[in-house]
Amino acid sequence: MAPLEGGKMSFLVSHEWSLALFSAVLAAFAVTNVIFFRRLRRARAPARLPSVSILVPARDEERNIASCVGSLLQQGYPKFEVVVLNDGSQDRTGEVLQKTEARSGGRLRVIPGPLLPPGWLGKHWACHQLAQAARGELLLFTDADTVHHPQALRDAVATLEGGGLGGLSALPRQRVGTVGEALVIPLLPWVIHSYVPFILPKRTPAIGQFMLFRRDVYEAVGGHGAVREEVLDDIALARNVQQAGLGWEFFDGSGRVATRMYRGWRETCRGLAKNLFPVFRYNVPLFLFVWTWLLWLAWQPPVVVALAASGRLRGEIVPPAALAIGLSLLTWALSALRFRLPLVQVPLYPVTVLLVSGIAVRSFLWHLRGQGTWKGRGIHVGKR
Repeated sequence: MAPLEGGKMSFLVSHEWSLALFSAVLAAFAVTNVIFFRRLRRARAPARLPSVSILVPARDEERNIASCVGSLLQQGYPKFEVVVLNDGSQDRTGEVLQKTEARSGGRLRVIPGPLLPPGWLGKHWACHQLAQAARGELLLFTDADTVHHPQALRDAVATLEGGGLGGLSALPRQRVGTVGEALVIPLLPWVIHSYVPFILPKRTPAIGQFMLFRRDVYEAVGGHGAVREEVLDDIALARNVQQAGLGWEFFDGSGRVATRMYRGWRETCRGLAKNLFPVFRYNVPLFLFVWTWLLWLAWQPPVVVALAASGRLRGEIVPPAALAIGLSLLTWALSALRFRLPLVQVPLYPVTVLLVSGIAVRSFLWHLRGQGTWKGRGIHVGKR
């Protein structure tokens, strides 16, 4: 096949330079975020440390709950309690919690989860019950599959108090244990690190794995009751705090909190499919545009270089395509280094985008048909 000539080739070259320019913008975000995406780290403690309730919803978490609660009970903080809601677990979660509670010296309270009422998603109802049972001035919601550094709570509270914030969230280190996890999980921190310009503080994200609120702020925005039908309650709560002008920030918590969200390929696919369509607030055109664009940005430049190498495209298209690839590699490498993810995944980023796009399609079909489930419960309440 003869290489393209004339106007068609000029258009392709111009398009390739536009992809390189967009990749340069992402690289600029990633580089500036090395500085402006602040780490949750040791901070000067305020003169008065408020009491904190650490709130953990747990449903079928026998693999994780002992290490999670154990790390929370070891926090170097003077005034805190740990409250775990056993949300109808069918495994040994309740047994593990009972034994841990007996050895906790009163620091741990385990409460049963009441029946899920209509109009609520399961985790949101659990968090609502936890907030009602809490005694602290601050509320820290964290997942049962997290493990916390002994200074995580002190540093988070000091950061909240020092910044005069109403709430904050921190992105934990995302641990992976299988090839499938290592290929798809890195997309989450990469999107945050490359697409969110933290130099602009007005709109910052959140993640439910670690969310700290002043109790009065949480109640002022309606708590989980106000987002009971939102699959992504973390993002919705953060949005409510920001819209109320009560102060919200998002931090890199990879040095203070770690999590392995899913174990194995099947669980990873199901877990991500739960969220990948709702994150767009069920906006179908936006969902389709974003995933099409991510696929195009990841795959088009490598395909162009391969076609040029085979003689099917003229060599003038290679420099912008190679630049786009190099800039993409830079963003993925910065994310992997920042969050201690496998570097071997970096050159495989097109595969990552392809795999997660496939899971996104599954998410779309799940929610479109009202078939979304997680741990035995439907998750389509919030579709609207």
